[in-house]
Amino acid sequence: MKKLILSFVTLYFVLGMTAQEVQDTTYWKKNGDFTVNFSQVSFSNWAAGGKNSVSGVALFNYGANYLKDRLSWDNSLNLGYGLLKEGSDELIKSEDKMEFNSKAGYRMAPESKWFFSGLLGFRSQFANGYKYPDTDNRISALFAPAYLNFALGADYKPSDRFSLFLSPLGSKFTFVADDVLAPLFGLETGKNMRAELGGTLRSELKLPLVTNVDMVAALGLFSNYLEKPQNVDVNWDLRINMKINKFLSANLITNMIYDDNIKIDGKNSLVQWKQLFGVGFSYKF
Repeated sequence: MKKLILSFVTLYFVLGMTAQEVQDTTYWKKNGDFTVNFSQVSFSNWAAGGKNSVSGVALFNYGANYLKDRLSWDNSLNLGYGLLKEGSDELIKSEDKMEFNSKAGYRMAPESKWFFSGLLGFRSQFANGYKYPDTDNRISALFAPAYLNFALGADYKPSDRFSLFLSPLGSKFTFVADDVLAPLFGLETGKNMRAELGGTLRSELKLPLVTNVDMVAALGLFSNYLEKPQNVDVNWDLRINMKINKFLSANLITNMIYDDNIKIDGKNSLVQWKQLFGVGFSYKF
């Protein structure tokens, strides 16, 4: 498993380093997309058996990047929410994401691809989460948890398609608004916030794969200097967008998370993995 992850990370950086720079004369580059994916399955007297189901997922992504002379400022907002209903069962959550990142930098030299930069990141969710089919006991909620990251360091940006931010001085704040849920995310009972000091790496890669198919990948790493620095927090996002026509598209989204402080079953820290594939309405702006 470690060799496989290392291979993916190595390939990721190689592709980023070789990505060609796209020239643009404007100071701001803004782009976004809104997608609604829907699926439905219905059975009536079906001999092979099955269960009626309906699901829908809404995704919103927006980016606003500024570059003038030696000053840069990159911003991204990613939101997602989805619901699934099977037969007469209750509605359950199939997607829930709230993430904002902002990075400001000053170019080290007039023609340099390196920037002195500061990074701010926020991540949480919208609604309660449960370990289904148990819907009586919550395992997460709005701002339970929520993560806030600050870091100062250097940012390598050889093109509009790739960036690599490195920081020896970073911080991570974990907030859990619900006292009952606090121990599930590494907080002591009665406390709603934990602060960590450590090293940070964050990188993003954007690539066209084939005609009408593009990929966006983001990798975030954090090592806590003060407690088990060898247990690095990992947050890996991969999104492949496949455009069918002006208003129809297909999306493949995966997310891998490892955080030593999150106890999945109340006892163990495990690799978290999520995959979402959908076809539906899409609008880019």
